Amino acid sequence: MAPIRERLDKILPTITKKSFRENKGLGNEIGYYIFDYEPQYEMLVRDYIHFIKNKVKNGNYGFKIIEFDLYEIMLDILDSKGYLEKNFEIERKKGFENVSNAIKNTLRLTTSNDLIIKYIKDRVEENSTIFLTGVGKAWPIIRSHTVLNNLHPVIDKVPLVMFFPGTYNGSSLVLLDEIYDDNYYRAFRFADEH
Repeated sequence: MAPIRERLDKILPTITKKSFRENKGLGNEIGYYIFDYEPQYEMLVRDYIHFIKNKVKNGNYGFKIIEFDLYEIMLDILDSKGYLEKNFEIERKKGFENVSNAIKNTLRLTTSNDLIIKYIKDRVEENSTIFLTGVGKAWPIIRSHTVLNNLHPVIDKVPLVMFFPGTYNGSSLVLLDEIYDDNYYRAFRFADEH
């Protein structure tokens, strides 16, 4: 893997190309990309994402970046349903496993009406690029490969870049370089090939 700063510096030139935003992925779907990085660079990557978003927002690039932080989405949904404080109480009384199951049920993860997927789908705009972040913060409640699999049928007009603290080798995801998430074959590795 190329040094992190070299890879980060490739993001803006790549996403600003019209060909990137119109790129078709595997199976003639819109391109999904995974920017994997060593977990120790989490704060550097977060800062760089902020920099890129501001650069695109204040520039004349003709598109916008919409960031979806999986952890923040989870908290927002729980709060909007009035369940956030209740989940804190469940964790205090019954432990993490019980609260994790309660949250998964509330969010309807992996069902046809998954609230994380609906949240993202309802906020995607034409002529944008999606940045999917917060993968490490949301684990183990929200699994990155599940989100990507469930987004494919509903987000097919704009490219998506998932920022993944770990390793993606083109077929499997290893979160934090320790936790085998699952196989995922439908995304391209970002920033080494471009």
